[in-house]
Amino acid sequence: MTVTLTALELAECFRDGAYSPVESAEEALDAIERVDGRINAFCHVDREATLAEARRSEERYRSGAPLGPLDGVPTSIKDIFYTRGVPTLRGSHLLADKPGATDPASWPDDAPVTSAVHEAGCVVIGKTTTPEFAWKGVTDNTLTGITRNPHDPALTPGGSSGGAASAVAAGLGQLALGTDGGGSVRIPAAFCAIVALKPTYGVIPMFPSSPFGTLAHAGPMTRTVSDTAAFMDALLRPDPRDWSAVPARATTPGPGGYLAAATEGTRGDRPLEGLRVAYSPTLGFGRNDADVEREVTRAVGVLSELGAHVDTADPGVTDPVDAFHVLWFAGLAAVLAPHGPDAIERVDPSMREALGRYHDYSAADYLDAVAVRMALGARMADFHQRYDILITPTTPIPAFAAGSDVPPGWHSPDWTSWTPYTYPFNMTQQPALSVPCGMTDAGLPVGLQVVGARFEDRLVVRVGAALEAALGRVVPTPRVHAGGAGGDDR
Repeated sequence: MTVTLTALELAECFRDGAYSPVESAEEALDAIERVDGRINAFCHVDREATLAEARRSEERYRSGAPLGPLDGVPTSIKDIFYTRGVPTLRGSHLLADKPGATDPASWPDDAPVTSAVHEAGCVVIGKTTTPEFAWKGVTDNTLTGITRNPHDPALTPGGSSGGAASAVAAGLGQLALGTDGGGSVRIPAAFCAIVALKPTYGVIPMFPSSPFGTLAHAGPMTRTVSDTAAFMDALLRPDPRDWSAVPARATTPGPGGYLAAATEGTRGDRPLEGLRVAYSPTLGFGRNDADVEREVTRAVGVLSELGAHVDTADPGVTDPVDAFHVLWFAGLAAVLAPHGPDAIERVDPSMREALGRYHDYSAADYLDAVAVRMALGARMADFHQRYDILITPTTPIPAFAAGSDVPPGWHSPDWTSWTPYTYPFNMTQQPALSVPCGMTDAGLPVGLQVVGARFEDRLVVRVGAALEAALGRVVPTPRVHAGGAGGDDR
């Protein structure tokens, strides 16, 4: 059954002739029909178009000319990225209700990452759900409904790339593209027990520019660090439409790139020999559930066995949430502005409430927030003069009830209040990787975050791969899974 294989395992089967891309695509599409009704990870699937892509991939293998190491692998795209001929509605009635919104001719362009997926030969199986305009850390909206966690469908998968994470965890495609403006690939990776990387800003080209500006990154979401690394190698395609993108040659010198870094992390008994690691359980201002801190601390202990020198050390920063809110909600207000003065009445009610709390920022407020961001970046750059890597929990809590922006009875209505370890690194633009590291006593996944200095993305991948290999499988297959191995695929 191909749905249980990793991306690299599946591609090897294609090369050996054990499976074909068409067989794999059919299994993925059948699994979506069978499973997705319970988790609502997909908002668009076109079976005919997917199978046409799979047939082209199969022909390339037959002729001995696959486009790359991921040719033929089932891949989903978050409904934030432009996709030629496919509606990109971003979870919003403001877009979906426009005349011609679902007409394929209305969508003539691919985003850079979408183009890269096609150029790598990946087979697109659908577009995944997002909260409206990807504005919050869970995944629900009034257009497509509530997306759920395959480990427990009563719980949220997180967000805003919740559909992508839920799909990957449930076996509905090996690869997924997400976005991350404040934790949006890492939060759902932690909640769903998958791997996700927020690269250094500019490493993956973005177009159109996000309304959240340089907070927003594109990132791969997969089941293993090696798959994430291989997907990163495929996504590093230059695109002149993103003037702020970093040339690929500046971030992946030498052969192999990210996959080579992941392989290096699993070579020998002490693949992290001499690495300087700081473990900060709370970044100096957070607070964790006891189960989360226990599992992350246990995993950090493994790093010493892998050769790293580990200190418990905070970077000496204060919570930048107020500045983040200025940057974030100024961007969100800009999203709505082109849709007219009544747009606020037609959006997600929780978005409307949040904009009621955070609005009317002045230019001086915005510049003050930028100054906070710059100071935070300088502080972290100085910290990385002493430490190569910073480890934190990805989130301080596990997944909570689906359909709610915050856990029941929570002290704040803001999604940022329960994910304090993710958005700071959007402000600093540093690479950050979430890997599964254990489970709570209630059986929910826990994620560990690996943070590096800007442009040390491959080092982050190397550490994640080493840790993943040493820990082994720490979270069982979800209850809702295409392979049925999780106990329930109905």
